[in-house]
Amino acid sequence: MADYAKDVLVDTQWVEDHLDDASIRIVEVDENPGLYDEAHIPGAIGFDWKRDLQDQVKRDFLSPRDFGELLGSRGISNDHTVVLYGDRNNWFAAYTYWYLKYYGHNDVKLVNGPREKWISEGRPTSTDAPSYQAQTFNAKEGDDTIRAKRDEVGDALDADTRLVDVRSPQEFSGELIAMAGYEQEGAQRSGHIPGAASVPWAQAVQEDGTFKSADDLRELYEGKGVLSGDTDVIAYCRIGERSAHTWFVLHELLGHGDVRNYDGSWTEWGNLVDVPIEKDM
Repeated sequence: MADYAKDVLVDTQWVEDHLDDASIRIVEVDENPGLYDEAHIPGAIGFDWKRDLQDQVKRDFLSPRDFGELLGSRGISNDHTVVLYGDRNNWFAAYTYWYLKYYGHNDVKLVNGPREKWISEGRPTSTDAPSYQAQTFNAKEGDDTIRAKRDEVGDALDADTRLVDVRSPQEFSGELIAMAGYEQEGAQRSGHIPGAASVPWAQAVQEDGTFKSADDLRELYEGKGVLSGDTDVIAYCRIGERSAHTWFVLHELLGHGDVRNYDGSWTEWGNLVDVPIEKDM
């Protein structure tokens, strides 16, 4: 995988070869958290993206302290390499990768392919949740160079910043607010942020959920006008998980410098009063 800008992917064979490596913590994060109980990689820790990784009062991240307590209580320390995977072609695994990076943990890898790939290859699975000894995990203050908030997105409308909408074409055009079968967190209006390029996240992966080559990815995003020199990029979707997947592609695999994920995404923008919205392709 040397053609990518950063060494951030591991394949399924590498994971199987490191199942007993005490320096590694494997973490599964699914859109459907119930899948973890059905079968997971032996020794993998399961995180519920909505219950574990979100503040339960306001729509936001956990605080640095609460995030550190969560990881430490599950047996993850600052010294561990965290290896992430999940369903839906690693949407929420990529989101958790970005989350860990936001709080300063740089020793993170993503499995090149989702849980379905692991299972289809006949690799070992377990239904037992691991019981690791509690550790100390100290989260740093959030790195806002990789996260965009609504005011920054508004400012980007009049700046030399590329916006990329990674939702489906139907969501982008305003035909649908959300695709059937997706996690539902509604918006009042449909459409897209003016000037955004439409590059659905799925165009970055192959049929088995593994990433396309660096050359193919670069051709895709340059062809859509997303990557142009050192131009800043903000990715968004509906609740931030698909755009975290695209952030991973642009920032980690292609090494583009200033890429931020707008995790407020359409659920926030489509509910704001007096913000511009466009419809149609």
